[in-house]
Parts: sequence; C-alpha cells; structure tokens
Amino acid sequence: MELLGGCYEQILFGFAVRPGETWVAVPDFTHHAHSASLSAVAVNDRYVVTGSKDETIQIYDMKKKVEHGALMQHNGTITCLEFYGSAHLLSGAEDGVICIWNTKRWECLKSIKAHKGHVTSLSIHPSGKLALSVGTDKTLRTWNLVEGRSAFIKNLKQNADLVRWSPSGDLYVVVIANKADLYKLETASVFGTIVTEKRISSVRFITDCILAVAGDDEFVRLFDCESQKCLCELKAHENRIKEIYCFKREDLHILVTASSDGYIKMWSLDLDKIKNPPLLLCETNTKARLTCLAVWLKRDSETKETTTDVSASSSEVHEAEQPLIKKKKIGWSSHKKPSQRDGQDAPMKRKVPDVQQKKKKRLK
Repeated sequence: MELLGGCYEQILFGFAVRPGETWVAVPDFTHHAHSASLSAVAVNDRYVVTGSKDETIQIYDMKKKVEHGALMQHNGTITCLEFYGSAHLLSGAEDGVICIWNTKRWECLKSIKAHKGHVTSLSIHPSGKLALSVGTDKTLRTWNLVEGRSAFIKNLKQNADLVRWSPSGDLYVVVIANKADLYKLETASVFGTIVTEKRISSVRFITDCILAVAGDDEFVRLFDCESQKCLCELKAHENRIKEIYCFKREDLHILVTASSDGYIKMWSLDLDKIKNPPLLLCETNTKARLTCLAVWLKRDSETKETTTDVSASSSEVHEAEQPLIKKKKIGWSSHKKPSQRDGQDAPMKRKVPDVQQKKKKRLK
C-alpha cells in the first residue's frame, strides 16, 4: 500500500504504509514530477499517473518503480484523471477536451471536445459504459463510452466543480461551490442537497448510503444520502482539506485525507458506530502544500484489498463486464463525425504522446 500526494512544489510523494497493530507510513520516494504544480493523480493496479499545470500527464510504473513516460495531448492544465480497470484512462483539461487512452500501448484512442470551457471533473460509471463530466460552460454531460459519443446534456445554473458516481452506480453527486446535489441515475434528477458553510473541495462515497465531504475548513463530515443529515464530524487537520480518498481493506473502511498543512492522514471508519469519530491510523508530514491524493494498492494473491474508488478497482472485477475491451467497435478509435449534439472530435494537437522514446528514470 502506497500513499501518493502531489503538491504545488511540483513533487510527487510516495509513502509505503505498513499495516499492523500500529500503522506506519514510511517515506518511499519523492520525485520532481513536473515543471509546474501537480493538479491530479490517479492509480490502477500497476500505474500511477499525475497531471499538472505544465499540460502533461506523467506515467509511473509502481511495480518497477520507474518513470514510464509522458502523455502530451492536452493544451492546458490537466484537471482530472481516472482509470477504468487496467486498460483505459480518461483525462480532462482546461482545453475542454476529454482524452481516452489505451494503457497497454499508451495511445490516445479518442479525444473529444467535451465542454466549451474547462473540463473541471469527470467520473466513470462502475460498469464502464457511461461517464459524467462537468465544465465551466455550466453543463453536466453524460457520455456513452460504448459508442464514444455524447448521450445527454443537462444545463446547470452555475459552473460545477466536481462529479462522482456512487459504488453501485445508482447515484451520483454534483458539487457546485458549497452545495452537493445528489442525483438518482434512474430519474437523472436531484433527490437531495447537502449544503456546507465553506466551499467543498472533495467528495467520496464510503457506501451508497454514506457520503464523505471535505472543503475549505479543517473538517471531514459524513452524510446520510437519503436524509442528507450529518452523521459524524471529524476535525482532521489544522488547515483546509484539499482531497479525501477512501478504500476498503478486508472488513476495514479507510479514509485518507490530505491538507494544505502538509499532512496526509489515514483514518479507520466503523460504519456500525458511525456517530463515533474515525480512529487515526497513521499520519505523515510532507512539509509541502498538497493538492491531490491517491492510494496505490498492491494486487497479488497475498492481499485482499478492494477499493470503493472506481479508479483503483480490481481489474478482475471489471473484466467480467468489459465493454471497453471486448467490443472492438467502441467508437473511441473511430474517425466518424458525430452529430451536432455529440461532443466534437478535437483537432490533432501539435504535441503527441510518445512514451517509448523517453528514457525511463527510476524513482528516488
């Protein structure tokens, strides 16, 4: 298990976590990943990818602990990254484009002009058939990933900052400033709203019924999705919380928090005693201004770790229902022009990804 944190200081931090009676986070590597601050990080069972204001996506092979190369399709800050299983990566950026990458050969299968403004957030449905994205054009867009086209566009009153699917895919949440609207997939309509005093910076579904919310204060709050009532409030840091992450290890629900105070902390959640504050498992001080967070989980026969975050879910689970891999006619590599309602294919960029020519560098 590896804690991964990106920061304004252009560094990717890696901390190896040793579970036990006393959990310990040991510094593993620091890598000067980009020429500008890091803005996004995502993981699958082998790779870690980071996005930055320098317009590039850097790839790291966590099994070999080497730098694998760079993807340079976007023009603008990389704002969001998310893996689907072991074969695909979606990226969004300030150029309004969503790119779909094959992670075997690291080639761009399709680039879609998704929003008229920036892409601020995206999320892949657990089935892999749908994705949601929000942008600065005040729209929430649903994407059909089987055919590689736009499926539905919903106009919003304001620009949305975040979008996230629940673990089952029956619900999703859209964040605008200090408000989180909860939607049901079946009706595509809002059934509840969570409002906080400060701007929301990160949301994660612990389960389909419990949503963790953090923002521009020191607290993480757990909300009941049906009633929208606060179940628990935790003062996690001494400064604003930039991102939260959650996963399940055997029967243990674990919440990870990263803050502008430089600390990354791991917490144990007891869902049977949800009103009790989470228990601190371990913490580490990066002494940097953190911006993004992820947890890489080793996948082998000796571990039984599973995650509630789609970006780190087991490839074995996804390959059982793998429309992205089994169907060759997925539309991602198609060059047909979509209809006017669809996202338009983005023009080819000056910069093209080439991970083969870049010399692999070992992480230090």
